[in-house]
Amino acid sequence: MLTVTPVNEDTAPRLRLAIARIARQLRQNVDAPSDLSTTLVSALATIDRAGPLTLGELAAAERVQPPSMTRIVTKLEGRGLVSRSIDRDDRRVARVEITADGRRLLQRSRTQKTALLAQRLRTFTPEERAVLEAALPLLERLAEERR
Repeated sequence: MLTVTPVNEDTAPRLRLAIARIARQLRQNVDAPSDLSTTLVSALATIDRAGPLTLGELAAAERVQPPSMTRIVTKLEGRGLVSRSIDRDDRRVARVEITADGRRLLQRSRTQKTALLAQRLRTFTPEERAVLEAALPLLERLAEERR
């Protein structure tokens, strides 16, 4: 049986705001191409993590409609970040996978974001870093749980 405990009414809004600000700072401070939107980067990261995927699988993973995903993949493909190939078992199905250029772009972005966080963490005291490290499993659980 799930035990429900009361939550301080300030916790959820403060956490939401802190996460949103950190995410925005990471997006703004990374040297990504200006025409590569958050939506495109998200789809590229999903393809990297779970690909090769059909457009339908990718649309479901990204929680967008298939026509929108077709436009997203077309943009990524035009930049050389993904490629499409016909499924060997069902020629009506195309699979999308990340290219070496796409993987390099993601790696560069991730490296820059990690460096920015590491720089900020160096300003914390050892005690503050210990508190944050202790909270990481909970934050990871929040990030993984779906509705």
